[in-house]
Amino acid sequence: MSEESGLQWIVGIDWGSETHQVCVLDRAGTVHAERQVRHGGRGLAELCAWLRSLAEGALERVAVAIEVPHGPLVETLLEQGVAVYAINPKQLDRFRDRFTVAGAKDDRRDARVLADALRTDARSFRRLVMDPARVIELRDWSRLAEELTRERTRLCHRIRAQLVRYYPELLSLTNDLGAAWFLDLLALVPTPAAAATVRRTQIAALLKRHRLRKLDAALVLDTLRAPALRVAPGTVAGATARLAMLVPRLRLVSQQLATVHARLEALGAALAGEDADPQRPEQRIAAIVRSLPGVGPIVGGALLGEAWQPLQVADYHALRLLSGVAPVTTQSGKWRAVHRRWACNPRLSNALYHAARNAAVHDPHFGVLYKALRARGHSRGRALRTIGDRLLAVLSAMLRSGSTYDPARRTARAA
Repeated sequence: MSEESGLQWIVGIDWGSETHQVCVLDRAGTVHAERQVRHGGRGLAELCAWLRSLAEGALERVAVAIEVPHGPLVETLLEQGVAVYAINPKQLDRFRDRFTVAGAKDDRRDARVLADALRTDARSFRRLVMDPARVIELRDWSRLAEELTRERTRLCHRIRAQLVRYYPELLSLTNDLGAAWFLDLLALVPTPAAAATVRRTQIAALLKRHRLRKLDAALVLDTLRAPALRVAPGTVAGATARLAMLVPRLRLVSQQLATVHARLEALGAALAGEDADPQRPEQRIAAIVRSLPGVGPIVGGALLGEAWQPLQVADYHALRLLSGVAPVTTQSGKWRAVHRRWACNPRLSNALYHAARNAAVHDPHFGVLYKALRARGHSRGRALRTIGDRLLAVLSAMLRSGSTYDPARRTARAA
């Protein structure tokens, strides 16, 4: 970094929720200035003005090192034209040992460690760029979908726990306790006592309203009227009171999740469906990503939102590292072990897992590959990670050539 042409100041910023500690080094590594900046519009404006005065108006002569690779602080600096570099906190912890091996840690030291590490070991940092507005919006909707999915799963587990206490017969009807028809059935027949009075026509009308043909009203009624558990007095009343609080929350989360999924579909379709524009590369990249086997609107939104920068340059190695499909090798002397990579982007890893799972089911080529891997003794997880790795290799090749996925080309090559 010190050899970079025109660079004058290296700045380390230790991010905080209320204040940010700033340390400025010159090219020789000498501390030039230190200060605290309050988090907020005025504080960040003062920071940019201060850096501009140090660089005599040329902010391109300033490089900033930071741990948190996102947020208003990073976005403000990027908008001002400052070169911002991010580093993993675990790597920063190793650089901290240069200054002290006693484990001491404070904000001023961390800010200086960040700046000094960028000055001497810039290769350990990742330069940040401002993502397009459409990609930022897509990323937020994708993360919201993941959060709502987790909340829905938690609520379903809590409902299951209550039904196990007094009415386990209901659980045999479906595995998706958040389905609208099941919640309506639970409202209609909340207890075994209510099942004794409900009519078959009511069950049939409920199933018809939800267009559910895989269940027969008579079968459902027989299941509901099976011999009930003998429970202590008050158990049914307590469990149904809890369910009365949980069910409305689950309905709300399910409605919100449906809205988010629809928005993701609309954003992805709009992004991928527009004509390619050299000034808007996100359009072509989105179309290529969505053409990959196993990638739908939800998975595609996660891939575009979480891996936009490596997708721009078709960096296969960065993609496999971020998604966790690149294995980790540990070797010492004659001992050698290869294990799964856990240091990755969990959202990207989860998205690639679902893409691999869908590809193994719906794409003939990846289906054959999955069966071959399982026949060789690989676990399901390892087989799907291998398929995910292959998908990333195919995606990188498609991005380099600018073409969408064509299964006929793979068939012709194989023949």
